[in-house]
Amino acid sequence: MNERTYDVVIVGSGAGGGTVAQELAPLARQGQRILVVEQGPRLRSFEFTGRETDMSSALYRDGGAFVTADRSISLAFAQLYGGSTVVCTGTSLLATERTVSDWHVPGLAWSDLEWRSRKYLEQNSAHLIPPEDINDNNRLFADGARAAGFSVEQFPVNVSGCRGSSLCNLGCPNGAKQGTHVVQLPAAERAGVEVVTRAEAVRVEERAVVVRVRQALPGEKGAPGEWEPGEYRVRARIIVLAGGAAGTTALLLRSPISRRIPHIGTGFTCHPSLIMVAEHDAPITNDVGHPKSFYVDHADAGGYVLESCMYPPFVVARSLTGFGADHSRMMHAFPRLQMILAFACDRTTANNRIAVDDAGEPVVHYKLTPEVTQSLAAATRAAARIFFAAGARRAHVPAADPPLLERADAARLDTRIDASHVVPGTTSISSAHLMGGCAMGPPHQAVTDAWGRVHGIPWLRVADASLFPDAARINPYVTVMVLADRVGEAVRTDVGVLGAITAR
Repeated sequence: MNERTYDVVIVGSGAGGGTVAQELAPLARQGQRILVVEQGPRLRSFEFTGRETDMSSALYRDGGAFVTADRSISLAFAQLYGGSTVVCTGTSLLATERTVSDWHVPGLAWSDLEWRSRKYLEQNSAHLIPPEDINDNNRLFADGARAAGFSVEQFPVNVSGCRGSSLCNLGCPNGAKQGTHVVQLPAAERAGVEVVTRAEAVRVEERAVVVRVRQALPGEKGAPGEWEPGEYRVRARIIVLAGGAAGTTALLLRSPISRRIPHIGTGFTCHPSLIMVAEHDAPITNDVGHPKSFYVDHADAGGYVLESCMYPPFVVARSLTGFGADHSRMMHAFPRLQMILAFACDRTTANNRIAVDDAGEPVVHYKLTPEVTQSLAAATRAAARIFFAAGARRAHVPAADPPLLERADAARLDTRIDASHVVPGTTSISSAHLMGGCAMGPPHQAVTDAWGRVHGIPWLRVADASLFPDAARINPYVTVMVLADRVGEAVRTDVGVLGAITAR
């Protein structure tokens, strides 16, 4: 096995890993050896084609078809240089003060996260889309929500030079989205941080990570890997795990060191989501412009959040309940479809967790609680009201039976839409926000402290959404970055304290 030695190794290059890499750039300038290990490839700008079937397999784990253990819910997360920051819509909100307070993590204050968030909002060019650039799909959401009596807020989004391709979830073909692949990682590399792609972290050993580097397959997207194919034992004074909730948790669970870390895998949460569409009488601009500008936050009042959204045809098709003529009619109306994403704000439960199979691959055990099911039904009723208030002719909502509602049904949504119609395995439910598995908190109930240090193992850190002790009540992107910023700060302090690596 090849042997290499670094001062710090970071596993993962997304919102967590990319942020830590940039925060450690000063150490690299001082001569410290910093390495980022990324399982996926580094895609070149011309490889972002915007074609749905082409990009899904190149960007997402299992082509976007990773599912829970009972195969009832799809969980989308990316595996490439930049991680899920390449495919998220860039909505940039920090978890609320109430959320952070409810986490009850000693040493974690919302005020500390809030000032750090301002740094990344500025760094990532987060701003509100100006009114003249709001497309019909987003405008109809805002107008319909206000007409239906909801308070509407606008997302800051991290784009610079957006040309309105509406392909955020397939990777921006114009390089406008300011993810870690555009901002933090290139800055870190300019400072001397090394990044190796196509490199899977297989297991964590004592102050070392075993990495398997593979070569590109014929016809596969992405630049060649930076290291020769093979297995490497990479020793380091500090190891930071930032492979996402599923990736980091699975890595620890398949490592011998897991015997020293209780509570790994527990506390998994997500945002169970429904994609809903409504047909208007005339074509609307839904695939031109930024796809996500507005949201309705009913997390506290109803346990759900509604967001304007736009998804490409295959995702929309698989999100519609049923088959046959009604399904076909909605898909043929694609140029006239308004879209809304509704997600429920989950809470941790004893049985929802991340495990690994015999091959060490992540397995997510997750079932909807009655409370989440009720929230999804309430969200569906709210979305339907917005659709019809915005002038839709008909709406397809999964929590109705049958799911197709006509304009004449607008007055009886409370009877047409019910939680009993939300049936996992029949209703198409998904989530792109995976959280928990290596939670922050006190040693008797959590994996790390408030700075991402694994309890009892001072050289091991976590810096991604697996840190969340419970679900965030909004898109988690910025919250991951500010937690990772804290981890980076702690590493800069501790790297000089931890001694040199002992050769074996």
